[in-house]
Amino acid sequence: MEHWNIQNIPSQNGKVVIITGATSGLGKEITKFFVEKEANVIMAVRNLEKAKSVIAEIHKIHPNAKIDIKSLDLSSLNSIKSFTDEILLDYQHLDILINNAGIMYCPYSKTKDGFEMQMGTNHLGPFALTANLLPLLIKTPNARIINTSSLAHLKGNINFEDINWAQRKYKTMQAYSDSKLANLYFNYELSSKLKDNPNAPLVIAAHPGWTKTELDRHNRLVGIISSIVGQKVDKGILPTLRAATDPTANSGDYFGPDGFREIRGNPIKVKSNAKSHDKNSAKKLWELSEKLTGIKF
Repeated sequence: MEHWNIQNIPSQNGKVVIITGATSGLGKEITKFFVEKEANVIMAVRNLEKAKSVIAEIHKIHPNAKIDIKSLDLSSLNSIKSFTDEILLDYQHLDILINNAGIMYCPYSKTKDGFEMQMGTNHLGPFALTANLLPLLIKTPNARIINTSSLAHLKGNINFEDINWAQRKYKTMQAYSDSKLANLYFNYELSSKLKDNPNAPLVIAAHPGWTKTELDRHNRLVGIISSIVGQKVDKGILPTLRAATDPTANSGDYFGPDGFREIRGNPIKVKSNAKSHDKNSAKKLWELSEKLTGIKF
């Protein structure tokens, strides 16, 4: 059994860490952790008021916390552009980008750019965000990009001809699973594309197992089951923290819980399903993502 321990994580003093979706659930706990470890944390959030109350909460325990709030809406390419322009202007280095934000099982709707909401927010948004920040990450020695997937990727089956669900009856659970499979295609493809660049950041995926968060608010049944089998958020963040800090982690790795079916437990290196390693699908998604967002890496 591997013995990785959160207590072994050294001080992150001097490091700049961007966390998307930092006002609740996993993102909020990850923010608190990096603040405790003295990193300079950038909360990339939609709701600035909510972010201010999280900071007030943190300042009670860590009055000298180094936290910056920046407005970011992953369902808007304009918002992503404004956010990344600001980061590139204000910061000389970026050590860790944690693509944590996501939405789950929402009713059918479209992003500001006309994408299906879950694929748009969970994959196309982080795709554009990462592309825009990549020059800064490459400039920073030993930088990392962490992409958050889910056990739901197991049911993913992307329809590349109708990625925005314009021609099919909308199935919200399928759309979510597709977006989480997309996170892994993106993770493995980006890792592969950067493998010959000695200055490239590590690209690592993680999933929280079954963790009880606000994400399940759109599905009452899932919420009830989460309360019974789900692990607490402080456990759910461990795979992400390991991916972000473990010195033995490699680009293309995937971390998740070690328990039964990876539902809960301590973070270890895990394997995603065979479909997520399909290079043709990953390439197809990459090209489609570049076309839809208008952004080339």
